[in-house]
Amino acid sequence: MFSRCVIGGIELLVSERLKQLGITLPPPPKVVAAYVPAITVHDLVYTSGNDCRVNGELMYKGKVGLDLTLEEGQRAARQTTINLLAVLQEHLGSLDKIERIVKLLGFVNSAPGFVEQPHVMNGASMLLEDIFGAKGKHARSALAAPELPFNTPVEIEMIVQLKQGI
Repeated sequence: MFSRCVIGGIELLVSERLKQLGITLPPPPKVVAAYVPAITVHDLVYTSGNDCRVNGELMYKGKVGLDLTLEEGQRAARQTTINLLAVLQEHLGSLDKIERIVKLLGFVNSAPGFVEQPHVMNGASMLLEDIFGAKGKHARSALAAPELPFNTPVEIEMIVQLKQGI
């Protein structure tokens, strides 16, 4: 009953695809306030917002379009997604239980006049498509924020659907 993705006509478990891409999930980030990292309701899992921490430290700080380039913002979104997958791995026991990625909600700490939030969020979306194939295509919102917690450049929430019978 595990979810498989099809990449280049080859069907793989999600865990196999991560290995193929050279991605090792870190331990999930520590909870820093009064919330839970993820919650399951029926066949959907909702994550709390995450940021671009690596080993407990933000990989970048500041506003995209002022302190960070678009490309750095994309890398921050990619790392945030890896952290979200670590949360899901801990919550579910296996990413192979995911049927599909449903939605991302992304906030980009944006300099005044910066309007490329959808391009920043592509760092997250493209990674999910690389990992999950067609099941990684998702609905998405990309919003500008004047400030984000801890001066992170990106915060992302994710909704995933679980495979039936899991």
